[in-house]
Amino acid sequence: MLSEFSLIDRFFARRAAAARPSDAARDSLGIGDDCALLAPRAGEMLAISTDMLVEGRHFFADIDPEALGHKTLAVNLSDLAAMGAQPQAFTLAFSLPKADEAWLAAFSEGLFALAGRYGCELIGGDTTGGPLNLCITVFGSVPPQAALRRDAARPGDDIWISGTLGDARAGLGIQRGEWSADASDAATFRRALERPEPRVPLGLALRGLAHAALDLSDGLAGDLLHILERSRMRATVDVDAVPRSGALRRLAPAIQQRCTLAGGDDYELCFTAPATARAAIEAAGREVAVPVTRIGTISALETADDRPAITWRNADGAPLTLMLQGFDHFHAD
Repeated sequence: MLSEFSLIDRFFARRAAAARPSDAARDSLGIGDDCALLAPRAGEMLAISTDMLVEGRHFFADIDPEALGHKTLAVNLSDLAAMGAQPQAFTLAFSLPKADEAWLAAFSEGLFALAGRYGCELIGGDTTGGPLNLCITVFGSVPPQAALRRDAARPGDDIWISGTLGDARAGLGIQRGEWSADASDAATFRRALERPEPRVPLGLALRGLAHAALDLSDGLAGDLLHILERSRMRATVDVDAVPRSGALRRLAPAIQQRCTLAGGDDYELCFTAPATARAAIEAAGREVAVPVTRIGTISALETADDRPAITWRNADGAPLTLMLQGFDHFHAD
């Protein structure tokens, strides 16, 4: 039977050492001591984010452990992407019901495959017995003046979305039995739910172009409002312009709207930028092979009593009355 330390050594510490970037700083220290030592790149600040994934709340019990390893790190790298930060390192803390060697091998394979793509080193963590919970803290590096913050949206900014929205929520709906799709589309939705792709290259490409940004983890309706509240702005969004996949377009219009506007788990970037940057942003998207779509505009609050809010419109400009809210981790839809 695996002990705590043999588990860490076999599935994580050895792989972390083998995957250590060749350009890792000599004065950094990873797994094996009471603390890790980490320094940002010269002239930059550390960007730090933590996310927890809980079985039954963020993933189903039957998820492929390799896909879960990927997603556990991906949702954290997505936060770095939203800040325009270069991934540097991460810690992993988790509880397991049992030390299943096959499960651990697959989980660590998915985790380190993604970590290797972005040169992100595992530098420490903790493990214990208990219900399946996974928590990663990720560290990145970004020049202070280049960080993409939520409080930086300006009047006249365009609102942009990377990729497409709604597939992950469509996959959740299929697994819950809320709706159905053919086998090919169902596979597309499940992959979106279980294997999100962090937009790290796009986040780096947006340095100096975008004003404000965040990643869409809890749905467009809720997450865009975070930018508006922090920036003290309003937004107008063309619902018909919100990008969606061909698979999602084959579902009923009401389901499409629910998934794209309030679905969550997309991990695409939502960002604002001046109209003068349109050509540069489209070029940046092409350079990193990520489609980007303009869906609306930012405007100033008209009076001191106005509150940040989103006005939803269709392609003809007609206002829509929509009752939408983002994912709530204590009151999931």
